[in-house]
Amino acid sequence: MKAVLPPTNCGKTEFRWGEKTYVMGIVNLSPDSFSGDGIGGDLKRTVEQAQRMIAEGADIIDVGGESTRPGTKPLTIDDVEEELHLVIPAIKRLAKEISVPISIDSYKARVAREALDAGASIINDIWGLKQDPSLARLAAERGVPIILMANERDAPPKAGIVAKVLADLESGIKIALKAGVPPQNIIVDPGCGFGKTLEQNLELVNRLGELKKLGKPILLGTSRKSMIGLVLDRPADQRLEGNLAVTAIGIANGADIIRVHDVKETALVCRMSDAIIRRGFIRE
Repeated sequence: MKAVLPPTNCGKTEFRWGEKTYVMGIVNLSPDSFSGDGIGGDLKRTVEQAQRMIAEGADIIDVGGESTRPGTKPLTIDDVEEELHLVIPAIKRLAKEISVPISIDSYKARVAREALDAGASIINDIWGLKQDPSLARLAAERGVPIILMANERDAPPKAGIVAKVLADLESGIKIALKAGVPPQNIIVDPGCGFGKTLEQNLELVNRLGELKKLGKPILLGTSRKSMIGLVLDRPADQRLEGNLAVTAIGIANGADIIRVHDVKETALVCRMSDAIIRRGFIRE
């Protein structure tokens, strides 16, 4: 049994899609993170958290410096100084301390460029190139993978959420390919929690497999989000069990990367899910 998708190379790391589910650990530097885990500019704590996540099973560390919680006014693509102040020192330090790939969670080309210079090797764009298409040229020039997320906050759809997400992702993929990004360097994310209702978020997880028609690895990021809180009636720091359920179902439906705050528990769920779902790759 062979992986359907070609591997993605990221520095010294090769992501062999289909062989296992990869875990992306979230490092939030924004003090007003929705999940209450914002680190700010504490470099020692940043490194300690990243190292702990790697020890627990994280394959990627995702670093972000702008809160994207619902209701937060987004910064413009030119308003980057505060974000740079948080993420660049952290990435420079992490690049010296850890060996797994670092992704920069930003939709701004200047932030992404300086983050790549500092040691990041993946761009994670929550706007799927709708805010700053020049990110595609940057990814092509640097030869790094780019994650394109379907974000509906600019025009929340009333119906047809899967079709809308597919259309958004197809548009972003076309922009990336036109800019010269190799097909194997494009990863897609349905964007759960970004301009979707509870029912739409649940539908996306249930129908995640339909994104496979795009021919790209799929990242699923639902960690501690309101879709889980609304179902379980729990605050952000008490949603672990719900997210583990979403993780297992997401893997069964085709997720290749799970982006989470709680790495230890998620990595174990991924290992067990992979043993069942990706049985052809498990060595006796």
